[in-house]
Amino acid sequence: MKLLSDLLSAIKVTGIIGSEHKEIATLECDSRKINRGSLFVAVRGYNVDGHKFIPLVTLAGASAIVCEELPEILDSTVTYITVENSAVALGQLASQWWGNPSRKLKLVGVTGTNGKTTTATLIYEMARLMGYKAGLLSTVCNYIDDEAVPTTQTTPDPLTLNELLHRMVVAGCSYAAMEVSSHAAHQHRIAGLTFAGGVFSNLTRDHMDYHKTVEAYLQAKQSFFDSLPADAFALTNADDRNGAVMLQNTKAAKYTYSLRSHADFMGRVIESRLDGTLMSFNSQEVEVLFTGRFNAYNLTAVYGAATLLGWEPERILVDMSRLVPVAGRFQTFRGANGIMAIVDYAHTPDAVVNVLAAIREVTGSSDRIITVVGAGGNRDKGKRPIMAREAALRSGKLILTSDNPRDEEPLDILHDMEAGLDDDMRARTLSICDRREAIRTAVRLARPGDVVLVAGKGHEDYQEIKGVKHHFDDREVVMAALAELK
Repeated sequence: MKLLSDLLSAIKVTGIIGSEHKEIATLECDSRKINRGSLFVAVRGYNVDGHKFIPLVTLAGASAIVCEELPEILDSTVTYITVENSAVALGQLASQWWGNPSRKLKLVGVTGTNGKTTTATLIYEMARLMGYKAGLLSTVCNYIDDEAVPTTQTTPDPLTLNELLHRMVVAGCSYAAMEVSSHAAHQHRIAGLTFAGGVFSNLTRDHMDYHKTVEAYLQAKQSFFDSLPADAFALTNADDRNGAVMLQNTKAAKYTYSLRSHADFMGRVIESRLDGTLMSFNSQEVEVLFTGRFNAYNLTAVYGAATLLGWEPERILVDMSRLVPVAGRFQTFRGANGIMAIVDYAHTPDAVVNVLAAIREVTGSSDRIITVVGAGGNRDKGKRPIMAREAALRSGKLILTSDNPRDEEPLDILHDMEAGLDDDMRARTLSICDRREAIRTAVRLARPGDVVLVAGKGHEDYQEIKGVKHHFDDREVVMAALAELK
């Protein structure tokens, strides 16, 4: 139980009707979870406005309600608290409810179109290699030190988020890393959190179905840096033209990293292979188990964040060499006759370009690359032809296939992708709707020395079709297809 007055001390209240001297049993933003004594926060969501459910939560026994607009009929047993933005209030209340756990951790947030998962995960792994207990909030999986907690969103809702951070504190964690999605920043899911630092990877076209414009997408990312406190660090990619934008309004200490120009943290690729890269960080050479310039950027960001967190410089370099790739991120599989397959989460045009460029650096020719790629349903349709064209430009053969079609017809999605191809590209392209068969076909077409890239789903172990998630793991299918070659 929490005192309502104590909870309200964390938010900016514009008005109160009723007593604030009440005990609150639960804090909820889902009307279906309301019990007697609950505090309900009515949030205006993307699809649903929580204000519509105020009469229902009143009947269910809510003791207090936080809202932006009062209902027409007031219940004398309920305390009504008005605020300017109930989504912001929810985050602040959630932090207060769980004892402000982010203040008891050194929490680093990572945002950007590509590289969030890898960078956040490697910061978490670095902390553990350093001997600290640490937590992770990511697309692939959440971790409370070494305890895995399944995830459903890149950035959880504020109640779940703060509960997980609280569990990290209880488990003795000193550090935590989390992905900060543009959705989460725009929806104020991170309101109330205290960050020790923020990292920006890059910004390319994505989530236009939600943000509508690139400018709105950029502003959502920037808002995260705008919210960082003065004692935090803001680390951005100097080679991305939007890196400087992230630093425009931040109060945090400003730092940059780069592969191409002068920066606070400079990474350089000396030699690249499919199973690793010789790199230097601020002129100190290290062999790492990652491939591609996009991973070189991720690792340079990790090097910078580790340094800014105050970890021992020499130990950082040693532990950089011990880091391993994240599941479904440029994950390699070797088959018979020198055929290699790579599974990667690349699901944006820029990510596809980066992965294929990394492969070509090693193969020396795009002709040796067979790419399998699709596009998700109910998402940004504009990127479909772009992805197909970018993949065709950098592959000897291209197979278009189904990804997560969701509520759309898979063939309609394939037709959208095919629209990005010219006649020459079409001659080198197959469209195979069945993803399993598409992967098997790619492996069967491969010759010794070829590389098969299976892009788009990475770590995901399902396909979402008409509202149902069916088990499907690209990695399992790739391994089975390679085994058939023996």
